[in-house]
Amino acid sequence: MLQSVAESNSIKSTLALAPAVYIVGAGPGDPELLTVKAQRILSQADVILFADSLVPEQLLGMVRPEAEIVATANQTLEEILPIAIERVRSHKSVVRLHSGDPSLYSAIGEQMRLLSEANIPFEVIPGISAFQAAAAKLKVELTVPGLVQTIILTRISGRTAVPPQEELASLAAHQASLCLYLSARHVTSAQEKLLQHYPAQTPVAICYRLGWPDEEILIVPLAEMAATTQATKLIRTTLYVISPALAAEAARSRLYHPEHAHLFRPARQTTETKQKDNLA
Repeated sequence: MLQSVAESNSIKSTLALAPAVYIVGAGPGDPELLTVKAQRILSQADVILFADSLVPEQLLGMVRPEAEIVATANQTLEEILPIAIERVRSHKSVVRLHSGDPSLYSAIGEQMRLLSEANIPFEVIPGISAFQAAAAKLKVELTVPGLVQTIILTRISGRTAVPPQEELASLAAHQASLCLYLSARHVTSAQEKLLQHYPAQTPVAICYRLGWPDEEILIVPLAEMAATTQATKLIRTTLYVISPALAAEAARSRLYHPEHAHLFRPARQTTETKQKDNLA
């Protein structure tokens, strides 16, 4: 007899975590946007290494009372990794709690390499990224039929350089839905580069601390992006969404259109096509 999903999850929740490092995406900040797997691992782990400058403390409300919690905002990789390695070798489970999704701007590549070299097992648990949370808050689809079908996730060159072929101005030439991370302190330069290709009236969503209690979202024309950022001092933890989709008129995809056939649904005639057939 097959186990139900609920039964399977219940059994998992009672099992102790294997000694390993669990790199967990905390999402943009809202504890309710954690995945079920992330919640389960957080609630079972022996040690939590969390980036306290980027992850709200509310997420720690689900950890075990006896769990060891280590804030890492003031630590370097050379200080953080030895803690994780020592705890796993002491047969403990360790969560490395990152903001957003670990695949984006989280520096997990170097962590995974060092863990592998130390023969420490690890697992990566994805999380909701800020651009996804922004689209949900804005109630928009970033890929609109006939208008924009590409999403670019990028940043401007700053203390961390961007490869020449990925310079913001060249990416802006696509006029895609562009989600700009880690760039608020260079917003004037970013605006200049974007204006080389996007119309000045292109809507920009300035998304500050998405999912946090002090979240703020402002929608302004691209030409006002820098001035608004500076006037409101929304510098840290700010995501920009630059997209014609933010001002899109009604559009319909082919996916659920009656004339669009696929494996599970044959094409159906609409009133318009029936009239054409009758005239023929």
